[in-house]
Amino acid sequence: MKSTFTAVLIAAMFVMGINPVSAQIPIRELQRTSGLTISGEIKSVVGNEFILDDGTGQVIVDAGPHWYHQLDLREGERVTVVGKYEGYDLDAFTITRENGEVLQIRDSEGPPPWSGGRRRHNRNR
Repeated sequence: MKSTFTAVLIAAMFVMGINPVSAQIPIRELQRTSGLTISGEIKSVVGNEFILDDGTGQVIVDAGPHWYHQLDLREGERVTVVGKYEGYDLDAFTITRENGEVLQIRDSEGPPPWSGGRRRHNRNR
């Protein structure tokens, strides 16, 4: 029954022109789930973490460790983030800038490429 309802809901979303994978979720309604898409303005940046505000609330976005990759994100920049909400922050999979540039942070499946720390990462190079 639940799977039938879900299938009908997804079909209805497509008919209405809404892609269920990229449907916007207000920050105040975030729940632990993967594949979320949120958009907003960057309020503060520390390393590869930043606070994203969509007007309904704020969330910390984690884009991986600074030693793995360095992102050039700026306060005031508007971005769209696809990721997984962990209850206290959003682990980013991709970050899309207003100009359409997509920053690939990590795959949505499996552990992030930086898991295991710097040592493991340096051995795999």
